[in-house]
Amino acid sequence: MSRSAAPSWALLLVLCGAIFLEGLDIGMLNVALPPIRAELGLSTGELQWVMSGYVLGYGGFMLLGGRAADLFGRRRMFLVPLTVFLVFSGLGGLATEGWMLIAARFVTGVCAAFMAPAGLSIITTSFPAGPRRDRALLIYSGTGGGGFSIGLVAGGLLTAADWRWVFFAPIAPALLVLLAALPLVPKDSVPRRPRPRVDVAGAITVTAAVLLLVMAVEQAAHAPALRTMGTLATALALLAAFVAVERRTPTPLLRLGILRSRPLVRAGVMGLLFTAGFFGFQFLAVLYLQEFRGWSAAETSFALLPMGADAVLAPTLTPRLVRRFGHARVIVAGLLLAALGYALFLPVGADWTYAAMFPSLLLVGIAFALVHGPLAIVATDRIASCEQGLAGGLLYTSVQFGAAFGLSAVTAVTTAAGGGNVPFTPLGGYRAGLVVPTAAVVIALLIGVLGMRERRPGRAVRSGRRTRPSGSTEPAGTGSVSRPKEE
Repeated sequence: MSRSAAPSWALLLVLCGAIFLEGLDIGMLNVALPPIRAELGLSTGELQWVMSGYVLGYGGFMLLGGRAADLFGRRRMFLVPLTVFLVFSGLGGLATEGWMLIAARFVTGVCAAFMAPAGLSIITTSFPAGPRRDRALLIYSGTGGGGFSIGLVAGGLLTAADWRWVFFAPIAPALLVLLAALPLVPKDSVPRRPRPRVDVAGAITVTAAVLLLVMAVEQAAHAPALRTMGTLATALALLAAFVAVERRTPTPLLRLGILRSRPLVRAGVMGLLFTAGFFGFQFLAVLYLQEFRGWSAAETSFALLPMGADAVLAPTLTPRLVRRFGHARVIVAGLLLAALGYALFLPVGADWTYAAMFPSLLLVGIAFALVHGPLAIVATDRIASCEQGLAGGLLYTSVQFGAAFGLSAVTAVTTAAGGGNVPFTPLGGYRAGLVVPTAAVVIALLIGVLGMRERRPGRAVRSGRRTRPSGSTEPAGTGSVSRPKEE
């Protein structure tokens, strides 16, 4: 590695440390929920909001967080939320009431909503377009997935001692990441200009709309239908108001023209569906192993470890496959493996051996390595540098909404198929619920295949100083859009 390249890769290590902690935080909490409920005396609805509070903050503020990185500086929007994330993650371990824990989770979710797109845009603006940036994005995405997988194991071990350690343990590594980030995260090299005008009306309407939309999805499985429909209608009305505001304001929060980017929109839809399937499957697998089979939290954590294969494959195998076959084919291959993994788990039995479960868990982990990182590359490719944060925010909003949708959908289907029993015990309920992730990833696969068919053989895509054939490593559906001058 050359000396000039060293600072970039040191910077990547810091950014990966932050996204690793975010994934670790989510993974550890998953297996700590039962003892949290036992000690704090939470109802099922309150316990659900311990998870949903984070999702609500993350998904609701993601778009605003992504645009804030473009307007106020990526360094500032990375370091400040990372500091608050560290503090409130620790405060969650001091909670003595359910509302305290839910509030702490909501704040950490909001911090992640600002931190994640800022980190992504730092990568896309610090690494030149091409193989180096692609590899950096794949390593970044794989690290986040690896944090989630390791969190499942660490959470089981820490919960065996005390569930509060799930919140206390990340404080020390988070502090180290913050101290390392201070000298390494570059200052934003932008010319002096007037203080940017903030689209306050747009920020309020879109944040409220996304918050209500995520809330409608989250409560669909357990709230009265009338309340859910009212929440959904209000969210859609706010979205309509947001579009009207953005059409009129001279400094829009979301430049609507960016949605003409087919790769960005396609990546968002596929990311939503793929994440819905992944989180829905993981949720059902945990319920099956712990509630139905009676496995301990630690046993369940180690059983799910094959799903963390992406932590190894994303930075090693995926870049080679992308260079050889292109983003589109790698994504389609990953979606195909995910569909196969979910389908193999559909006939799950009451006395299945771990050997029978292992192929599905491994295939899902490999699929994550092939899909998650390349989608980030596709979504941010050919986007002007001044809108990289916005593109990352749009992608992560879709992904987070997909997580909420997947959890809600599998809960609703499993409960209905299981005769309405809240402790999802009937095996038929699990099998019915598994149809949701299978169907979601099949739809994503069809979208990916159609995107590949849109690409016309022999057409060239202009990219900076050179012309690359569309059959190389360009994402599906880029057509003949040339890279903006800002890049």
